[in-house]
Amino acid sequence: MVKYEIILFWSDEDRAFVAEAPELPGCMAHADDQETALGNIKDAMRFWIDRARELGRPVPEPKGKRPLLA
Repeated sequence: MVKYEIILFWSDEDRAFVAEAPELPGCMAHADDQETALGNIKDAMRFWIDRARELGRPVPEPKGKRPLLA
């Protein structure tokens, strides 16, 4: 698996842990606990990459560094 940043946070609105791969637009997953959310985002990332390749769309290279936060 290629290494992309994963952001994990609790969402009061969704009442769930949300995991996001910001370098893969729209790639998110959620679960009731952190470990499951991390497993789900890894599956979602593999699906995102595989689907992009199937459609002939570019797959961004991982930046390998933390983005700047405001």
